[in-house]
Amino acid sequence: MTRARRIRIAVAGAGKVGRYVARDLLAKGHELVIIEQNRDKLKAIKDEIEANWVAGDACELHTLDEAVLSSCDVMVAATGDDEDNLVISLLAKQEFAVPRVIARVNYPDNQWLFNETWGVDVSVSTPHLLTSLVEEAVSIGDLVTLLSLEQGKVSLVEVTLAEGSPAAGKTCAELKLPGDCTLVAVVRDRHVIAPREDTPLQPGDEVLALSTPEAESALTEILVGE
Repeated sequence: MTRARRIRIAVAGAGKVGRYVARDLLAKGHELVIIEQNRDKLKAIKDEIEANWVAGDACELHTLDEAVLSSCDVMVAATGDDEDNLVISLLAKQEFAVPRVIARVNYPDNQWLFNETWGVDVSVSTPHLLTSLVEEAVSIGDLVTLLSLEQGKVSLVEVTLAEGSPAAGKTCAELKLPGDCTLVAVVRDRHVIAPREDTPLQPGDEVLALSTPEAESALTEILVGE
């Protein structure tokens, strides 16, 4: 089995979220540098995680220099302050050319700010994610957005096919999907099916697709109907 490539990741913020992310990434074999400005907190938790620690404000260039951010493949702005996360993201992208910047959104009303203008490649809003998961669990026959990628240019969407779905009884090839979307998985009876051209769809199937916003209306008509 092929192992994921070991990469260097910077995590700004050593609160509960930042520490959890750091532990998880370390367990997957990646190299971590964690930036925390609260020196008392850093002293108390430093021995919990075997990573490179930098004491300082991640909104300051000299702190990011000390973390050697220019050598990082990913920056995770995980502080509890949205303004700080935006500044960290912007510096990481513009000053250090970090290829992938992921930012935590603490307050959902600020979600619209977390885009490529601020250097954010992917934003994560826990309240929005929970809402999507609730909708996914209770909705049948409705297209639900689970995750936005590439600053909202692509979304992972899900629909559970209702009895009257126009897609039920057809194969994937017969759906004639628009060019800017693709099926990525079909979940049936708790089993994941990789969709092929001859894979038949049936009521109750949970269909996951990647789609651009422009193609979603056509995808909805194909899977849900008018």
